[in-house]
Amino acid sequence: MKILFIGDIVGKPGRELVRKGLPGLVSEYEIDLTIANAENSANGFGITSDIGHSLLGYGVDVMTSGNHIWDKKEAIEYIATEPRLLRPANYPVGVPGRGSYVAQTGDGRAVGVVNVMGRVFMLNIDDPFAVVLREIEAMRHRTKVIIVDMHAEATSEKMAMGWHLDGKVTAVFGTHTHVQTADERVLPNGTAYLTDAGMTGPHDGIIGMEREPSLARFLNGMPSRFEPATGNPRLNGVVIDADDKTGRATSITRISYSAQQLDELSLRSSVRGTRA
Repeated sequence: MKILFIGDIVGKPGRELVRKGLPGLVSEYEIDLTIANAENSANGFGITSDIGHSLLGYGVDVMTSGNHIWDKKEAIEYIATEPRLLRPANYPVGVPGRGSYVAQTGDGRAVGVVNVMGRVFMLNIDDPFAVVLREIEAMRHRTKVIIVDMHAEATSEKMAMGWHLDGKVTAVFGTHTHVQTADERVLPNGTAYLTDAGMTGPHDGIIGMEREPSLARFLNGMPSRFEPATGNPRLNGVVIDADDKTGRATSITRISYSAQQLDELSLRSSVRGTRA
């Protein structure tokens, strides 16, 4: 089984990359299921129901999130009715939505997805290391393939989660920093790990936002209105191959594609489809 995880989608530039590029990626890597972090998909902050419906329509199977999940008020109502949109499972009891979901591939195989959030330099919510074990146990009878989105600031906390779950889940992918790391590996007991999947959006800004207001915040400390940048859009993510009988990952491939490269993938996909 091959699973694609797409790093944080930022604004319209990120959504357009997914819209144009996902079919080609699915064809190129023979993807069975696609997961994407969508908490920045609405102009860089939060998500709306219209955007969520669009991403699902583009072929995303499960949407994860993090600390920006509530930035758009309507997300509170939307997440209560859309089980494929997750918020961190370690928010306190009573918060709308859910932190895990069991998805189905096109041929009916089950894949569990869990979303948790770190606490170092983040909100001081419930313990992600304890909560994630409860979420995993709750879906273990339905699937052995389980993917965890660890939305966190600190590299050390993400790495700790990887080792905490080695052999218990198929993969742990970090999100939040918008900067893709180069430490992909399969840990000794079969869990694929990457500290941060990166960002799907404009890479000529500052973590997806326009440079000038972002710089001004550092230079003068005054509040600025942030808008998504537009230059150098790239899709960052990771592909894993998993044994659905054991739940172990057998390979991990970090990906980073420009808009032009995604167009080329889509063209190759179309040619293959015509020949078939």
